[in-house]
Amino acid sequence: VPLLVLTADRPPELRGTGANQTVDQIGLYGPAVRFFTEVGVPEPEAGMVAYWRSLACRAWAAAQGARPGPVHLNLAFREPLVPEEDGRPWPEPLEGRPGQRPWIDVAPRPHEPEPVELPAVERGVVVCGDGDYDPVPLLALSARTGWPLLAEPTSNARRTGALCGYRQLLAVPEFVAAHEPELVVSVGRPGLSRQLLAYLRRAARHVVVGDPAAFADPVRTATDVVGAVAAPRSADPDTAWAASWARAEAAARAAADRLLDAEEALTELRLARDLAAHLPAGSLLFAGSSMPIRDLDAVMRPRCGLRLVGNRGVSGIDGTVSTAVGAALAHQADGGGEAFALLGDLALLHDQNGLLLGPQEPRPDLAVVVVNNDGGGIFSGLEQAGHPDFERVFGTPHGVSVEQVAAVADLPYTHLEWAADLPKALLGEGLRLVEVRTDRAASARLRRALQDAVAEAVADTVR
Repeated sequence: VPLLVLTADRPPELRGTGANQTVDQIGLYGPAVRFFTEVGVPEPEAGMVAYWRSLACRAWAAAQGARPGPVHLNLAFREPLVPEEDGRPWPEPLEGRPGQRPWIDVAPRPHEPEPVELPAVERGVVVCGDGDYDPVPLLALSARTGWPLLAEPTSNARRTGALCGYRQLLAVPEFVAAHEPELVVSVGRPGLSRQLLAYLRRAARHVVVGDPAAFADPVRTATDVVGAVAAPRSADPDTAWAASWARAEAAARAAADRLLDAEEALTELRLARDLAAHLPAGSLLFAGSSMPIRDLDAVMRPRCGLRLVGNRGVSGIDGTVSTAVGAALAHQADGGGEAFALLGDLALLHDQNGLLLGPQEPRPDLAVVVVNNDGGGIFSGLEQAGHPDFERVFGTPHGVSVEQVAAVADLPYTHLEWAADLPKALLGEGLRLVEVRTDRAASARLRRALQDAVAEAVADTVR
């Protein structure tokens, strides 16, 4: 995401002296930024305007370059920090170029790269990981070749034709053994499930679509990196490979629906499935890290018209509420529809101050759906579950009432228990909280039951 980060700083002569409110901000974000400059203290000297304006253009270009991202400018100031009424006049005009032209014209990025034709193999797989890219060419590639499309939710490629049960399918050893890929084509940053990463290692050839200077290859299996791809001219979508994946997908989806629909009380998995399916076209769904995004990955059905985003960088939970609020504001400022967020209770509590918006601040139309299992649910399904101090160290129960959190922020609150009440609970305007209370241990058992049900359902497809 192109982002200019301007950090105010104390003047350099106060650094390293123990002066109040002074820390080392030089290179604060390390290699995470595309460009960093210590701007320096403003001095009433000729040439400063050209320096500032040229630097601003350079920073703007770096943020939107071939690899868009954040840019950090550190700006130091001496007291007084407000203009002086009797201060000396600035020694040069502050205006820019005539006619409001940019100080520096930066040529647009090159045109789209020429697609590379892929080899004519039957057993191909298309993997769409997290990222801000156009998924349509990958959907078209899958449709043209019959290669299954495995799309993580924040790829926004889980549309008609994509699989929704691949996470469970790739955890069935017999299925994986019978579906060894000749070729994997990936785009974005795959990495939401161990199953998918393990499957990438089985491909004889792995073509990554991306920038050769910065491409995602988390398990170091890439054999080719190209800017764009095209289906082989002899591609045939009606193959035994495609039919086998389709049968397994249908069996997995049916098994999941039978299990999740067995009870009307909302579970974490059913909430993820039903929420993503119910939201109207034009909506934004922000998915919290940990279990919300993984539950969506496990059971979200393919659909169009939904924009799904989340913090998939280091998958943290700090600042989640604020990020969801900002995403909703941007979505609606751009003409988008309603916005929703699916968060865990710890993500909400770590950033509950993000709910406190000032009276003059813009307010989004955002329903924050909170899965409250009183702690960190992801660890109940990981190796840490057997730790003797599991609850204190990993489970981290908090006992905080989400209703009270809503009351502190003066926000509407709804307690949701039954699946049939989901559409009604989502109604409303402005920022609001919807709480779904679940049990961590029961949720872990349900996820295991889902995997067992899918394994049993697809057994006949691999014999």
